[in-house]
Amino acid sequence: MATASATIDIPVPADQVWQLIGGFGSLPDWLSFVVKSELSEGGRLRTLRTEDGTVIVERLESFDNGSKTYSYSITQAPFPVTDYLATLRVEAHGDGARVTWSGRFTPNGVSDEEAQELFSGIYQGGLTALRSNFPG
Repeated sequence: MATASATIDIPVPADQVWQLIGGFGSLPDWLSFVVKSELSEGGRLRTLRTEDGTVIVERLESFDNGSKTYSYSITQAPFPVTDYLATLRVEAHGDGARVTWSGRFTPNGVSDEEAQELFSGIYQGGLTALRSNFPG
């Protein structure tokens, strides 16, 4: 099992960041390369479409609005991993917020390092995109 993680600090209250990213269908609101998110199964399954037409299907595994965190698994994606579980978390940090996106997975056909590099890049790129929604 391999892991990857990225963290970013954002100079606005955690509640404000969570309001933008806390909805399971909200990825297109803050992640520009995800152009569409359709929820099904009562909001527990999201089907994402990226700019290049890639389809990714993810299942909400846990959600805690009070703790500002949710975890999800991938049911369909072109990634070289299995047993994927990721968590997105927003925490108060000083006067602002700290956002952590992390995951664990089993590489499939690639090394641990290659899989870790792939998801570290996705998480860091996503958090950088998130940060751009909050000027200042």
